[in-house]
Amino acid sequence: MYINFWYPICTSAELGDEKPVRAEVLKTRFAAFRDSNGQAHVLSDTCVHRGGALGNGKIQGDCIQCPYHGWQYDADGRCRKIPAINGKKPPARAKVDSYPVQERYGIVFAFLGDLPEEERPPLSEIPEYDKDGWRPSDVEIIELNAYYERSMENGLDPAHNEFVHPLQGSPAFDHERVAYDDMPWGTRTYTVGAPERQGETELQALRSDQNDVWAESWTHGPNALVTAIHLSKTNDFVQYFYEQPVDENHTRIFFINTRNCMLEPENDENIKRINLNVAEEDIAVIEALFPVRTPDSRTKELLGVGDENIVRFREWLDGWRDKGWRIDLQALRERPDNAAYAIPSPARRKSGNWVLDSIPLM
Repeated sequence: MYINFWYPICTSAELGDEKPVRAEVLKTRFAAFRDSNGQAHVLSDTCVHRGGALGNGKIQGDCIQCPYHGWQYDADGRCRKIPAINGKKPPARAKVDSYPVQERYGIVFAFLGDLPEEERPPLSEIPEYDKDGWRPSDVEIIELNAYYERSMENGLDPAHNEFVHPLQGSPAFDHERVAYDDMPWGTRTYTVGAPERQGETELQALRSDQNDVWAESWTHGPNALVTAIHLSKTNDFVQYFYEQPVDENHTRIFFINTRNCMLEPENDENIKRINLNVAEEDIAVIEALFPVRTPDSRTKELLGVGDENIVRFREWLDGWRDKGWRIDLQALRERPDNAAYAIPSPARRKSGNWVLDSIPLM
């Protein structure tokens, strides 16, 4: 798992005006809340006084109030009020990490890392979201009892469709009709399948022109995956998966489907059902993978034809590890239960004297 990227925290609908929302991402706890103007903010969830869970507290004006002793933290993570000191100024160390936030596509994203704004990787965008002739779905949450890298690599794997996806007509992989293209934050895979198909799909009518069916998939950073399915010359689905690595065994996927066909609203529920049924085919395989996490050594798997972009994805991860962005999971497991930690925020580059330790990094 890696810091210094944008991660989904919760949906916009989950984050109301009345109470905070707790989330666990990268084995770390966060609290999200809205201020009096409706602006979303994300803080470390641990009150530096006695470890209270801020996400279980209350919203007081533009602050989040700890449920244990009433300490109030503003959007920048600074403690503005300590009831026990009767109006005196809180000490300088009374602060928690606050993270940059973007709220887009019905999702609250936080940049979980300490890079200054000019150095941050950009959020993976959805160009079709507000584009004429396209219809985006609402955000769907897919719960996956598996490590997020296994899910990401599954989306880059053109060879699995023939065996995992009868609902898509079990499209066969042709290793002679695949290409790869590096992008700024990932690698794109292009695959082409002949119009002849095994079996029928519920979207058969969208493929009736008998042109080649082709698809693209690419990653943006370690946790954003895009799959574009071109069913014919004119009918396309482009699907966005923003993955929230909860811990080594659990992932929440924030899924948005966009389409330029079947645009009538009455088609929404049927297309949602089809997409989620296809996702269930993947989930059944991914949750049974062993080992649970991707092996650190490639000698522990026998990779071959069709795995080229999986290898490339792991090379991207290696590069971010070399930058010092990879969380040291082994060190994290060995931490004592009496020591709290946080993902380092940009403010740690400007000031010291923090109560919570920074999460261990490789």
